[in-house]
Amino acid sequence: MESTEELLKKANTSFEIIHNDKMICTAQEGADYFNIAIAQIAPTLIIYTAIGFYVLIISGERHINFKEIKHMLNCKNVRLATREEVKLITGFSVGNVPLFGISLPYIIDKRLLKYDFIYGGLGIENTTLKVDPNALFQLNDVIGTLD
Repeated sequence: MESTEELLKKANTSFEIIHNDKMICTAQEGADYFNIAIAQIAPTLIIYTAIGFYVLIISGERHINFKEIKHMLNCKNVRLATREEVKLITGFSVGNVPLFGISLPYIIDKRLLKYDFIYGGLGIENTTLKVDPNALFQLNDVIGTLD
């Protein structure tokens, strides 16, 4: 599997890899650590549905609207994947799932496009990726968006 860094370089995308000197566990902690709006924090979540797993990337200011996702995917049951499912499906532990390179369909929060840069996972513990949010749409298999 190609690394996120290699993927971003090939795509000529603006990004920066930041090595954190402490663990960041929540969107608010990330916003405080980087001195940015919480809306610029972009957690990579894995959701489970009866029709399969999906990657969900939302703005840190937003709560997951499961009804909206159910309607989008036309399915009844939607939930966050368990820690074990995330590790099994992605190869990464919860909190370290990268913004790019997961072989699943993506659902992206369009609110992230308001910013020049967003901050999210790189797949490496205590490391954050600062990246142009347009890359989410260019480099992932996006099947739906949230307004």
